[in-house]
Amino acid sequence: MLTPGQKVPDIDLPLTIQARFELSKQTPQNFTMLVFYRGSHCPICRSYLEEIGGRLDDFTSRGISVFAISMDDEKRAQKVDEDWSTGDLPLVYDLSEDAAREWGLYISEKREGSEEPDTFSEPGLFILRPDMTLFFAVTQSAPFTRPPLDQLLDALDYAKKNDYPARGSLS
Repeated sequence: MLTPGQKVPDIDLPLTIQARFELSKQTPQNFTMLVFYRGSHCPICRSYLEEIGGRLDDFTSRGISVFAISMDDEKRAQKVDEDWSTGDLPLVYDLSEDAAREWGLYISEKREGSEEPDTFSEPGLFILRPDMTLFFAVTQSAPFTRPPLDQLLDALDYAKKNDYPARGSLS
């Protein structure tokens, strides 16, 4: 389990725009938000990422860089890029199972007869300070509930304005 206030593992993976995402090279003004999603098979992920993509300016105007990450391979990730309305939300793919576990994500296996990949991570949302230390984390063992974006934005506004510390560091 990752501990708030501590550095998180680096990520160096491809993006669907033929570039690379390197977490350690990010320079957000305030935060980096990583949204780990189940993959192209998940309609709830689609809805959430489309909502984030449609509100990306709400995050970037606050100095928050947002990235969506999955264990999908390139073909499945490109399907998300082409079929989902995520706007300019950067889509990172090819996260390994080991890396997903390092981030504390739950791992699921394919249900018989489904379009799911053999293994995939369940959702997680992580807010990082510019120095790559963990500020906030939510991991889920099922796809059904996600942090409401208005509440999340309000909380991040409050944290920035009040220099609110990372909580849960004694875990």
